[in-house]
Amino acid sequence: MSHPLPGAVGLSHLSAYDWEAADGVCGGTPHLHLVCTEAYVVTGGRGAVQTLSPDGYRDIPLAPGAVAWFTPGTVHRMVQGGGLRITVLMQNSGLPEAGDAVFTFPPDVLADPEAYAAAATLPPGTGADTEAAARRRRDLAVEGYLPLREALAAGDAGPYRGFQRAAARLVRAQVPGWRELWRAGALAAAERTGAQLTALADGDPAHLEEATAYVSGPSRRGGYGMCGRRDEYTLPGTTASYDVTG
Repeated sequence: MSHPLPGAVGLSHLSAYDWEAADGVCGGTPHLHLVCTEAYVVTGGRGAVQTLSPDGYRDIPLAPGAVAWFTPGTVHRMVQGGGLRITVLMQNSGLPEAGDAVFTFPPDVLADPEAYAAAATLPPGTGADTEAAARRRRDLAVEGYLPLREALAAGDAGPYRGFQRAAARLVRAQVPGWRELWRAGALAAAERTGAQLTALADGDPAHLEEATAYVSGPSRRGGYGMCGRRDEYTLPGTTASYDVTG
């Protein structure tokens, strides 16, 4: 039986990128998730997360002890302020690694699945070629993000809504595979709780005989993720890491 983290969440640690983008801001690659809520638990340094949503454009300060989270469809961009370190908790464990995250590339790239995949995919490893590709990916996403932010800040949600629709079209064929990952992960974890509640209501605590403890460490350190250098964990109930989203 798989024993995932509570609620079958995914876990990683990030050190936010300090690369300067076209607008003079240092930080990560803007993107959204289509079915996953993501949470940042700030463990060190200072920074911010910029978000685009029906609420408009927001710049949310991040400092140690802060917890910020974003529901599906919220475009988010991590901004480095100095030594920013974050623990990331991701709903539905491995769905983002399976393609749930979509970058804010310009519309012509989003409209072409092959062009999108070429721009989004990083070479394996943590060497100079991977770093250069991660910077190009970040810069291309910022190129598409800045017009969305400018329009939304001016009260025009049209480009932001258009990006959401383009992202949904881009991933539509992947949804059956995501459904299977969800069934094996988050849904299975919730169903186990339901079965345990039923057993307890019947006076049967047999599942407690399987009690045990687990410990794990990073399966890869210093990978190039969407928002920064990423320490990854390969945990029960999650998918393997992919370099498409990092």
